[in-house]
Amino acid sequence: MTHNKTSARVLTWGTIPRTVPSLLRDLPVICAGLALFYALLSLTHYWMAPANAQTAIDLGADALPKYAIFSVLRIAIAYVCSLLFTLVYGYVAAYNAKAEKFLIPLLDTLQSIPVLSFLPGVMLAMVALFPTRQLGVELGSILLIFTGQVWNMTFSFYSSLKSIPREMREVAEIYRWSWWQRFTQMELPYAAIGLVWNSMMSVAGGWFFLMACEMFVLGNRDLRLPGLGSYLQTAANAGDMRAIAWGLGVMIGIIVMIDQLIWRPVIAWTEKFKFEQVESVDSPHSFVLDLLRRSRVLPFVARISLIPAREYLSLFFAERRAASVTKQSIGVVGAWISRLLLGAILVGVAYAFMKMSILLAGLTKTEVRGIFVGAGATFLRVVLTLVLAGLWTIPVGIIVGLKPKLSAIAQAIAQIAASVPATALFPIILLVLIRVGGGLGIGSIVLLLLGTQWYILFNVIAGAMAIPTDLKEVCNVFRFDKLERWRELYLPGIFPYLITGFVTASGGAWNASIIAEYFRFKGQTYTVTGLGSVISAAADSGNSRVLIAATILMAAMVVTINRLLWRRLYALATTKFKLEA
Repeated sequence: MTHNKTSARVLTWGTIPRTVPSLLRDLPVICAGLALFYALLSLTHYWMAPANAQTAIDLGADALPKYAIFSVLRIAIAYVCSLLFTLVYGYVAAYNAKAEKFLIPLLDTLQSIPVLSFLPGVMLAMVALFPTRQLGVELGSILLIFTGQVWNMTFSFYSSLKSIPREMREVAEIYRWSWWQRFTQMELPYAAIGLVWNSMMSVAGGWFFLMACEMFVLGNRDLRLPGLGSYLQTAANAGDMRAIAWGLGVMIGIIVMIDQLIWRPVIAWTEKFKFEQVESVDSPHSFVLDLLRRSRVLPFVARISLIPAREYLSLFFAERRAASVTKQSIGVVGAWISRLLLGAILVGVAYAFMKMSILLAGLTKTEVRGIFVGAGATFLRVVLTLVLAGLWTIPVGIIVGLKPKLSAIAQAIAQIAASVPATALFPIILLVLIRVGGGLGIGSIVLLLLGTQWYILFNVIAGAMAIPTDLKEVCNVFRFDKLERWRELYLPGIFPYLITGFVTASGGAWNASIIAEYFRFKGQTYTVTGLGSVISAAADSGNSRVLIAATILMAAMVVTINRLLWRRLYALATTKFKLEA
């Protein structure tokens, strides 16, 4: 009897060491969830506050934690909106031939429009919707960040859908997968690697343009939102190097933390979606992902929420069968609705074209000449920037992508370099260039490189990581030398990703020209001839006529280049360099 009690006592206490570690493993997950909830609650409370035309930006270090939380949440909300937009827009453009002819040129146009050109319309619309609340200005800022994030993600997803191997599509047809099954089990997994790396670049782009999105002039109103962007912009205007150093330090710390807590686990998780038959031995690793996999809270949450929702959607789309008459009636109604919407859009476009024509008719010869001369100067800078960026990003990106251990280190460094706003670094760069005699002429090229080379690098890394392991082993079997590997495998393997990188980098370079060619420091404005400086100066002076004309010309040039060059290379990437049997 005593023996039984002792055994029971030993068994009871023996279960405790297995329970406590599991609770400790879940403690970071619970704390992270509570912290996120508190941050969202704080931001919501601020949004509902009465509108404040000009918020005083405190340059003290103690204000940085609150500013950092607000900026991170704005970027996160903008990213979620960008991801939803990407999935819908990219899917429709890839699978609807008629819509593709309109949506892809529209995407080219939108990605070429600078953030400052979106600013007046977006902010006026948001402030008009919520005139008495801070919510209007906040939503306007989030939409501006959205315009700096979404385009490269959409191009990446569209390109991936176009590159899906033919045999994968045939399998989906043979097994009669529903739309939802194809999307969740084939299309989204195949596009996952490119989408993740472009998401990292998009978030980095959100940080890059944060200063312009949190502090801006709208007519006679100087609007400032509490955040790291407005903190750095205020510090740069005041020439306060100490505050700039504090702001950059906090920003870099946040970027590193996001990299370790979010991007590294996601990259390690997406490794399973790699299109290969032989598993890679040296794959990415993340301690955070291991922690989440051992958690007991997340499986419980998934079991009561995500899994039932996924099963319901799968059954809904699998069993959705409508009568042929109903389909015909829905088709007729849908056709009429489409015609009405198309008619409304055409009327809106015609009205906008008429109003812009009246406005642009007032341009002077001096303004027109300045716009075209600036366009030529910016075009040459963009071409030079893309050449310089490609010379180092292609070899470095391939090497990093082929070595997961090196990628773990280089990824964080690249994210920091891509995320730091150029205008925060520019006072230091400008002072150095003035001393060596370079001035803003060279400085504008440096700033364009800082803002655009990462689009190419991140896409090349994604392409190199997506190269199947079995193809690498074929190269080993046939004893290819380094030159043959690069010519026969690496460069063809990354080609679709490389074109996506160049397309987004080209649009990003035109967009970044508004910062690279026009800069304020200690009350002095530094400018260089270019279309970006024309747009920035017009935005500052409120000259909407020149602003619209310069923006239209920039968009027209980007669309023309894309149609004549990048679209043809896209077609080549989806045919000759498509990974299929």
